[in-house]
Amino acid sequence: MAYWQIAILAVIQGAAELLPVSSSAHVIVAERLMGLQPDSPAMTFLLVMLHTGTMFAVLCYFWPRWRALWLHRTGPADLPGHNPWHFPKMVVLATVCTGVLGLGLKLLIEKVILASGPDKSKAEVESLFNNLPLIAASLCAVGVFILIAGLRKTKAESWRLSPGTSVLIGLVQGLCLPLRGFSRSGATISTALCRDVSRRLAEDFSFALAVVLTPPVVVLELHRLVKQQGSLSVSGLMPLLAPGVVGMVLAFLAGLVALRLLSSVLERGRWKYFGVYCLVAAAVVLAVHFLQIKTPG
Repeated sequence: MAYWQIAILAVIQGAAELLPVSSSAHVIVAERLMGLQPDSPAMTFLLVMLHTGTMFAVLCYFWPRWRALWLHRTGPADLPGHNPWHFPKMVVLATVCTGVLGLGLKLLIEKVILASGPDKSKAEVESLFNNLPLIAASLCAVGVFILIAGLRKTKAESWRLSPGTSVLIGLVQGLCLPLRGFSRSGATISTALCRDVSRRLAEDFSFALAVVLTPPVVVLELHRLVKQQGSLSVSGLMPLLAPGVVGMVLAFLAGLVALRLLSSVLERGRWKYFGVYCLVAAAVVLAVHFLQIKTPG
């Protein structure tokens, strides 16, 4: 893979990862158009490295806001019973729910659905990353969800996350893990908005979950890489790490720009426009799929 290809993927990932439009869908389509194989271990490892870059962008952008939540310098000043540990506790609760559902779905897909197919060697959830019709369906589903959340009239904005809301958001995030195209940020923020959580708190919570989720995903992809190659020496890892680090830096810079755009759109009440974009993107993904069927190779 050439560095210009890595640069394109990094900018797409960095810009789309932090917008509710499914970065994975955009990156996978770009990989297919460039003749790359999205479900190969090297490509999924590169995608994780790009995710790492956007994670650092999230940390840089949201740290002052999370600190304000900790010190109770955000939201209504008269919010009673402030507990500085409430927000991190809700993040942990949601992440546990994500892990339980996400791993459960992974086992169901690999051990039941894919294992019953003719090619058991591809009984990995990553093999779904190459399925453009499935990605299009996921984009369509999350687009409708974002539209519903964006058009819904909020009864009364809440500046506090309840355990029930946190569990629901965590479960929705778990549903997103095996489904490329079902935007994690789009689904989690939309769930929070449908539960009358304030827009700013919904954004803060969604990306706090993303930061917690990224390191385990990196470890899982490294494990998959080792399993595919039999062993992984330092010399064998270096050809993968160098492109990954370049991509990570570019994704970090693109991510900072995307976060400013997201905050502006969300806090101005224009969330629904991301839903429209996802529906258009679903149609484009399907078009790419059918064009590739007609012109294989």
